Amino acid sequence: MSRLYSYIRFSTAEQAEGSSSTRQAEYAAKYAAENGLTLDESLSMRDEGLSAYHQTHIKKGALGVFLRAIEDGLIPEGSTLIIEALDRLSRAEPIISQALLSQIINAGITVVTASDGKRYDRESLKANPMDLVYSLLVLIRAHEESDTKSKRVNAAIRIACEAWISGTKRAHIRNGKPPKWYRETGNVGAPLFEIIPERAEVLREAIALYVEGWSGVRIGRKLNDEGKTYTGKKLIGNYIYKIIARSDLIGSKSIEVEGEVYELKDYYPPILTPEEYEALQNKMRNRPAAAKSGIPGIVTNLNLCRCGYCGASVAGVNYIGRARADGVLAEGHRRLICNEYNSNKTCVVGSSIKAGIVERAIMNYCCDQMNIADLTGQTNKSDDVKNKLNKIESEIAESSKMIDKLTDALLQTDTPPIALMRKQRELEEIVRKLEEKRLALSQQMRINHSAVNSDLLEEWQALVVDAVGLDYEARMKVRGLVSRTFERIELYVRGFAANKTGAAGRIAVEVFEKKLGIAPDFGTGKVNEHQGPVDLVLRFRGGAVRLLRIDRNSGAWQAQVDF
Repeated sequence: MSRLYSYIRFSTAEQAEGSSSTRQAEYAAKYAAENGLTLDESLSMRDEGLSAYHQTHIKKGALGVFLRAIEDGLIPEGSTLIIEALDRLSRAEPIISQALLSQIINAGITVVTASDGKRYDRESLKANPMDLVYSLLVLIRAHEESDTKSKRVNAAIRIACEAWISGTKRAHIRNGKPPKWYRETGNVGAPLFEIIPERAEVLREAIALYVEGWSGVRIGRKLNDEGKTYTGKKLIGNYIYKIIARSDLIGSKSIEVEGEVYELKDYYPPILTPEEYEALQNKMRNRPAAAKSGIPGIVTNLNLCRCGYCGASVAGVNYIGRARADGVLAEGHRRLICNEYNSNKTCVVGSSIKAGIVERAIMNYCCDQMNIADLTGQTNKSDDVKNKLNKIESEIAESSKMIDKLTDALLQTDTPPIALMRKQRELEEIVRKLEEKRLALSQQMRINHSAVNSDLLEEWQALVVDAVGLDYEARMKVRGLVSRTFERIELYVRGFAANKTGAAGRIAVEVFEKKLGIAPDFGTGKVNEHQGPVDLVLRFRGGAVRLLRIDRNSGAWQAQVDF
């Protein structure tokens, strides 16, 4: 027997409370009995609260599942789909709606509308072509009704948003659902919402873990294992990445009306302070990439470690050999290599070095230099400086984006407008001044953090031990500290001046003389990539620059030069 499928859609909860759903269910059962069809209740579909005007019922709802089932051949030809009326199927632009109806009919499926008993399939439309015209008129009217309603709703929302911003009226604006960590107070005026304490506490914990360097999946797994939630249900790990960018964390509600965005401040009670939110956004912008090997690199994928010879980024590469008993890569399998050399051999002094050697050298050097208070969560007198620094970094990022857009616009025209060129120069001057302020603040932070408590130092040293032992959480914390401490790390895998008479030495010296105005002389090293020292140039965010010469096999320091 041919199958009959039923589709019910409501755009609001109030419509669902009516009798239409019951009538259609009864009609579907009666139609199946009268026409010898089997009512397939396993795929009888219901979309509540999903708009047919915006096609949400197709993108996220049951109708979209049904259409994919048709494409996959799971709905046999000769089947029937019952809907209350054609406007339940679509309220989009008529040409889109008619294409949707044609897609279903061309798959050999009959569409029946319960409201008027009309039947749409190839045979009936061939016999009665005016039914096709009638269906198009119905779809046109449905779209016009929704379009008019949408314009009225948008106008009302726009007025409400402008009233909120001006302060003339603070009323609840029904646009989207509130975050799961708020609940309505029922008040006519402010406050409209209040925080759900237990959920907000879990949300803050999730954000703190993210700041420490945890991935979304690990955060979700940890909180789910502990039975904690900020949504009221089981957490989806990657959802944290969407949450941290939301302005409702500082109490704002963002509403977009026909391309214009309204930011309603103080709509919700804040979860974070403005300073905490700004620091979180900076963290998100500089978020390190995830480690595919399961062992996060300390210096790679941070956009700061570069090949000293050619300036290309340095990548972490896993060379598969004998694995450890637990399946984790042994230390010798993890190596650092210039990307240019690894991809097309264009770096003239390319070779690789054990990642652990470089990581240990950097971590040991930084034990008494890094911002230990950031690691332990303790506050100190530099909080005000740090907040100013976060704000300046945000301003630099925004101004740089505008410069890039202006540059693209200027490149598109043969005769660049003077106004655009002037604006570009103004922005460049703003960025230059901001960079000067950032450097001064970074130096101030370095001074503030110079005195490190011995207990904190012991805790940092213990963290280094865990990081060297490939502990995931410890390495992610160190990774975050490295990102905040260094502006750039330059790696010379064969030494700064491996052979002064060869290409390697000449290039290295030229690079150093150009960047620092001085070329340190450590003597002649060995060209063999498996012997001789490895040189590191550490450029701190505070402005200091130090060159470390380390032993290739142990990572122990052999010499230091402070510029």
